[in-house]
Amino acid sequence: MSEDEEPDLGTSPSRINDPRIRHEMHKALVWVGVVGLVALAVLIAKPLLVVFGAMVFAAMIDGGARLLGRILPIARSLRVVIVLLLVVAFFAWLIQFSGETISREAAQFPAIIETQLRELAGWARSQGLQVRLDQVQTYADNIGSGISTVMGALGGLLGGLATLAMIIVIGVYVAIDPKLYERGIAWMLPRHQRHDFYVTIDKMAFTMRRLMAGRLLGMVVEAIFTYVMLAIVAPLVGIGAVPMAALLAILTGLLAFVPNLGAIISGILMTLVGFSGGVEMGIYTVIVYFFVQNFDGYVVIPMIAKKTVDLAPALVLASQLIMGLLFGILGLFLADPLLAMLKVALERRAERAEANRAREVENNGA
Repeated sequence: MSEDEEPDLGTSPSRINDPRIRHEMHKALVWVGVVGLVALAVLIAKPLLVVFGAMVFAAMIDGGARLLGRILPIARSLRVVIVLLLVVAFFAWLIQFSGETISREAAQFPAIIETQLRELAGWARSQGLQVRLDQVQTYADNIGSGISTVMGALGGLLGGLATLAMIIVIGVYVAIDPKLYERGIAWMLPRHQRHDFYVTIDKMAFTMRRLMAGRLLGMVVEAIFTYVMLAIVAPLVGIGAVPMAALLAILTGLLAFVPNLGAIISGILMTLVGFSGGVEMGIYTVIVYFFVQNFDGYVVIPMIAKKTVDLAPALVLASQLIMGLLFGILGLFLADPLLAMLKVALERRAERAEANRAREVENNGA
């Protein structure tokens, strides 16, 4: 530059003039942003899961309030209070009526499992298979440890009063006036996206209510049928009452909230307890298990849940394993509802894309 030339003061020294370098910098910033969002999602994943759990609880309360509204034309807040009082009354009855019995029966589970494994090992040796008692003891210890871990996880979930209270409190607030929170979220969106948001959130809420209604009905049906078949029908057919019928019925009903995995666990427990009373009782419990599961799978679920959301069993099982591994028992319980909500969101996205393509074709034709 000669002495007579003036420097270009309008260009920043840090400005990148090469468009290729600017393009690469833009891509790098996008990747940094994606990594930052992923890291943020990992940090706030559990709080978000608690919030989603509150939404699931709110959907169940909302469904009960809507159902109650068909026979009681009163304010929504009063219907929500009635539903909550009914839930509290049910759990109070459950604890008072069967808490002591269930606790006593639950303490017998490890001994029954170990005994059944030893008998299974003896049968295997009689068939020519080489099974040592120390191996059986190892398997029994592993299973007992696994059951203790599961029960500890359940106890940790139930004992986490702060988390449970937060889920209940948020869920109750949302159930009392869900439209208030929908309007709050819609207000943060661009105006042209608000209508689509309302349509999507209404479809999600409807799907969640029907899914939870089917799940709760399935839990009740499985628990009642299991208890009737094990405690009432079994003596009538000459087998005798199956031990721990009340505990098995409650566990079967509670585990029905987790599709696939819950049915497998309840079936294993029921079979082990059944064979502790003899071969006939064991075979009977297997028949009861398949009867209850088939009735729930082919009558109850198609009647309610599958009419609203049809999820592939393998996809549900995979999501349960991943969520259970990442977030424990809470993730396992919420895997199915979360997958259903993702399915609704993707379906709505496909519907919007199809509608946009139809409008483009119509405009081009005009």
